[in-house]
Amino acid sequence: MSSDLQFSWSLTGSGWATYRIADGESKQKNSPSYYTNALADLLVGVAGLYGPDVTQRFSFDLEPAEVRWVLSSRAAAVEIGIYRFADMSESFDRPDDSGELLWSSVQSRTALGHVVMEAAQGVLRLHGEDGYRESGCSIPFPSTSYKSVGACTWSGTLAISRTSWRCRSESCPSRARSDGEPRAPSV
Repeated sequence: MSSDLQFSWSLTGSGWATYRIADGESKQKNSPSYYTNALADLLVGVAGLYGPDVTQRFSFDLEPAEVRWVLSSRAAAVEIGIYRFADMSESFDRPDDSGELLWSSVQSRTALGHVVMEAAQGVLRLHGEDGYRESGCSIPFPSTSYKSVGACTWSGTLAISRTSWRCRSESCPSRARSDGEPRAPSV
């Protein structure tokens, strides 16, 4: 499991965003349309890792290509696979492995939640909810999805500090050590 996970999300034009993900060994970058509420799809997928479903899938529209993220939980680890399909109108129901694997990594679930949450927080801090909507897309900032990831990954405020790890979900394995103190994830 790599320990150098990095993720960023930025609004890069009218209706477009750019994400970058890297793990110290490889990196991947794409520019999905956020007319499709791509940031919300990402946040819902990551929050879903804290629920009963072991696999989360979501796609980004690159007009016309599809980039599909597949997140598979394995205890406290997550296998991340990012696949590309030439045409979203033809690929949506196709099996994951029929696409081109662009990037893969195994990370702790907590580390993935934290870097995605930090990226979303950065977008919100830079643009605000009104600025997000006005940046070329009529879709509002995905506040509900943002808060659901936060409920799984941090307690207290959404001002993120890498020294303040505590999951509020009772089922989260990184919630607390046996002595009740929060524990940092093994990233």
